[in-house]
Amino acid sequence: MAENVIEFRNAVKDYGDFRLDNISFAVPEGSVCGFIGQNGAGKTTAISLLLDLIKRDAGEVYLFGQPVDGKHASLREDVGVVFDEMGFHEFLTAKQINTILKNSYKNWNEETFFENLKKFSLPLNKPCGAFSRGMRMKLQIAAALSHNAKLLVMDEPTSGLDPIVRNEIMQIFREYEMQEDHTILLSSHITGDLEKIADEVVFIDGGRIVLAGNKDEILEKHALLRCSNEYAGGISKSVVVYSQPGAYGTEILVNDADACRKLYPDAVIENATLEEIMIYYVNKSKAGA
Repeated sequence: MAENVIEFRNAVKDYGDFRLDNISFAVPEGSVCGFIGQNGAGKTTAISLLLDLIKRDAGEVYLFGQPVDGKHASLREDVGVVFDEMGFHEFLTAKQINTILKNSYKNWNEETFFENLKKFSLPLNKPCGAFSRGMRMKLQIAAALSHNAKLLVMDEPTSGLDPIVRNEIMQIFREYEMQEDHTILLSSHITGDLEKIADEVVFIDGGRIVLAGNKDEILEKHALLRCSNEYAGGISKSVVVYSQPGAYGTEILVNDADACRKLYPDAVIENATLEEIMIYYVNKSKAGA
């Protein structure tokens, strides 16, 4: 059984107007975990706790089995990080960034970095501030992959990118994950990307974990049930996540697809996407259901 690379145990961060509320989840070694939720749901706050960039108010966070407590800075050697905004000064070139990072990481591999730059078609001597958004993401990824990181942590790495570049970046992640013992935590609100690559899914909304588990099992468990408004009245509340009536019928996200197919043969029941699941759970939260 794979060990957990990441563990949150009832972690709390309270800003007053926003609270990360007793979140608990784990990411097994060798997996790709999609960390999903709308903007402002708490994804970046959780990642900041994991990377020890902010201090939690309660609970525990573990990285590679060690507590994240400011006393294990060496853990960062094994973590590659890619943020939504580029972390390098805009006047720096890739060549200069290499010089800085080889003095920052014990396991920095200059040859690998330059190979990645070539692979991603990134120039050596052009200031990175002149890069396109896609090129900036690739530069961060090239750096993250060049110090033998066992874990990649990425916060919205494909946000704002066109589908072609997003697909290129997803392929880079696939190749990384296929290597032995490599783990990815990929935070995104672009659920279509995660459906292609994720093994595990953690869904956060309003600072709370709504769903967590194997992606395929979550997708198999949920479904969209469509029926007349009258028929909808007979659907058991125990399987209903959220119901959305309309002029021509009702659409319901259910949490036991197999049972519903047996119990309600006159309804149309179709597979739900991660995006649809996320939207319906968010709507349920907004409605106070």
